[in-house]
Amino acid sequence: MRFASIDILRTVAIVVMVFVHFGENLSGYTPRMAGFGAPLFVFLSGASYFLWSDGRLARGASEEEVTKVSVRRGLFVFGAGFAFNLLVWLPEGIFNWDVLTFIGAALLFLNVVRHMPGPVRVLVAVMAALVAPVLRGMAGYASYWENGYFECDLTLSDVLIGFLSTGYFPIFPWIAFSVAGYVTAAWMFARPVPGVSRVVNPWVPARIGLALIGASVALRVARPFLPASIASVMLGGWTMFPPTTEYVLGTLGMAMTLLSLGHRFVDLNPAAQRFTGALGVARTFSGCSLTIYVLHHLVHVWPLWAYGLAQAGEPTEYWGKALPVWSSMALAAVFLVACWLVLRLLGPGRSWGLERCMRWLCD
Repeated sequence: MRFASIDILRTVAIVVMVFVHFGENLSGYTPRMAGFGAPLFVFLSGASYFLWSDGRLARGASEEEVTKVSVRRGLFVFGAGFAFNLLVWLPEGIFNWDVLTFIGAALLFLNVVRHMPGPVRVLVAVMAALVAPVLRGMAGYASYWENGYFECDLTLSDVLIGFLSTGYFPIFPWIAFSVAGYVTAAWMFARPVPGVSRVVNPWVPARIGLALIGASVALRVARPFLPASIASVMLGGWTMFPPTTEYVLGTLGMAMTLLSLGHRFVDLNPAAQRFTGALGVARTFSGCSLTIYVLHHLVHVWPLWAYGLAQAGEPTEYWGKALPVWSSMALAAVFLVACWLVLRLLGPGRSWGLERCMRWLCD
């Protein structure tokens, strides 16, 4: 079953990432909304995986069939992530562990998570968030980010460390978002079990989310008064690179709260279904979100590389300084409008690009 709330939130996530990346890469401008798109996107990948796998089982697929397709889909997205790194970030960035390689790995892990008892899933998410700062400290996170971006030697140890804890989207702590998305969806959207009475309160995830946001704020306020070992290792302020404990708690709480509110006021609200135009736009963007994520990098990073190479002999010469801010923001808006127009012309309600390839190859 498809839920409009998830389509809306995934559209919000992709729109945020498009504006942030155009602004940062073309103008060196970081919008205030930076850092909120990716956590929501990853959280929803976990929620969507629950809906997809649960729907398959409801339609009569066996556990083995769901596992096989899950593995194929995970490997497809993981491989697409490497192709994306190679084509967009050039050969030296192939092991920077961007969001696509993470989501591919997360799909493989979620196939294991779905066999776990509910409390164990929650424990996995909690431990992933707690272990992350410890692993970063052991790995020497700052040494991989000396120039403001992730760099590693092409050795097995460095590549593995980047994958686990120091890359752009390492397993720890980002897997906590995927698992939390799965757990939240399992609570909110689970199928009724014959003979078992179960009352689902849609406000529970919102309350937990608000509690996480409160904990994030409290830690940020208390940090100057805590011992240095805790303040510098386990905490760190509000940053996405690295994703500090405060950041993880705050953005995870935001994602849980938004999904809960969206389900209550959109999915369970008949009046909201009258807004067919807005819901159609959200469904169009949501259905091709992976494709749009890749495409928006190609349409602004490739010209940036080409212009730098032609003018200065160095692809990164104009990184962050090619255009004034208003131009990059306007181009982001034009790109989103163009995507919607093209996708509507291709056919509403249908998937294209990476999503279509994934279904054709994996399902």
